[in-house]
Order: sequence, then C-alpha cells, then structure tokens
Amino acid sequence: MIERKLSAAVLLALAVQTGGVLVWAGAAAQRIAALEVRVEAQVPTAERLARVEARLEAVQAQLDRIEDKVEGL
Repeated sequence: MIERKLSAAVLLALAVQTGGVLVWAGAAAQRIAALEVRVEAQVPTAERLARVEARLEAVQAQLDRIEDKVEGL
C-alpha cells in the first residue's frame, strides 16, 4: 500500500514538474519572439546611424582642412 501511494506521489510530482517546464519553455519562447521583433525593428535605425557616422567623419575632415587653411593665413 505504501509503495502504491509513493508511486502515485512520484508520478504526480513528475507531472507537476513537467507542466512547469512546459510553461517556462513557452514563456521563454514568447520572450525570444518579442526580442526578435524588436531587433528587426532596430535594423534600419542601425543602418541610418552608420551612414550618419560616416557623414560626420567626412564633415570633421572638412572642418580640419578648413581650420588648417585659416591657421595658415
């Protein structure tokens, strides 16, 4: 009788733990999907930022040349 109750208790605990793992995995998958959506939305912003940085470097180079010419006067 004790062995049968112990087996039922072990099976119940195993079922509860399995359910918990499935819920956790589902929540993790949902968080990953949400992060993937956010990353996809940020790709155009990152590309624009790279272009702005390149233009800023070109402007800085022009400013340096202008300063050099003004100092030469």
